[in-house]
Amino acid sequence: MFEKTPAGKGVSFDQSYAASGEQSRAVESGLPADVVAFSLEPDVTRLVDADLVASDWAKDEHKGMVSDSVVVLAVRKGNPKGIKSWDDLVRDDVEVITPNPFTSGGARWNVMAAYGAQLRMGKSEDEAVEYLTKLFHNVPVQDKSARESLQTFVGGKGDVLVAYENEAITAQQKGEDLDYVIPEQTILIENPIAVVSESKHPEQAKAFVDFARSKQAQEVFARKGYRSILPELVDAKQYPQPKTLFTIAELGGWPKVMETFFDRDNGVVAKIERDLGAPLE
Repeated sequence: MFEKTPAGKGVSFDQSYAASGEQSRAVESGLPADVVAFSLEPDVTRLVDADLVASDWAKDEHKGMVSDSVVVLAVRKGNPKGIKSWDDLVRDDVEVITPNPFTSGGARWNVMAAYGAQLRMGKSEDEAVEYLTKLFHNVPVQDKSARESLQTFVGGKGDVLVAYENEAITAQQKGEDLDYVIPEQTILIENPIAVVSESKHPEQAKAFVDFARSKQAQEVFARKGYRSILPELVDAKQYPQPKTLFTIAELGGWPKVMETFFDRDNGVVAKIERDLGAPLE
């Protein structure tokens, strides 16, 4: 669609996909890119720190974001285990699929959704961490990316997949045999996009980022399972409002969250993983 606009005339696309953190590190290490679109803000922050993205990348009306979603619980068709809430994920008879939080941005959203949900249900911070420990005890495998975890789940492993709503919708659109539940308490996923400062085509890259936020482009996001950053395009029938929807800002913001939960030495998740004997990839 962009190529058919005046700004997109003569523009072509080479695309590279992988886990968000993995892609961010690849660009930091020299993978050529004009535009980056990641799962979460810290993956852009890494490139700001490396002088590869301008420090004011989020100083716009959309705060640097291009799409939204929420964390949901994907289940087998018909929901045979009767999974409806976060509490069900720590039952002895439930096997949970979620990616590795040290490679996958999606996994970090999952962790913070689970943690924040406990707080919204009146639990203390210590009790919320205890919940995460129980949750990870029910995770038999941690793939590198959210997409790989989806493939693991549709391949038959696990009773429930903690996932982006858009991933669950995409799977359904492709004919996969699954349903999904929006828990009463969940987090608003906000996905960033930015121009790489070393782009050889900065004007076209900026034009594409602007186009991706236009109504025309956002209608595509809405059809493909994302909650648009334009409120008027969020159809309440397809995208019902969760009873309790919270944001990463309400949990302290990404800088604090990254230090508290995802520091590889002393973070909450690193300690849980070490206790389980899981690799910090």
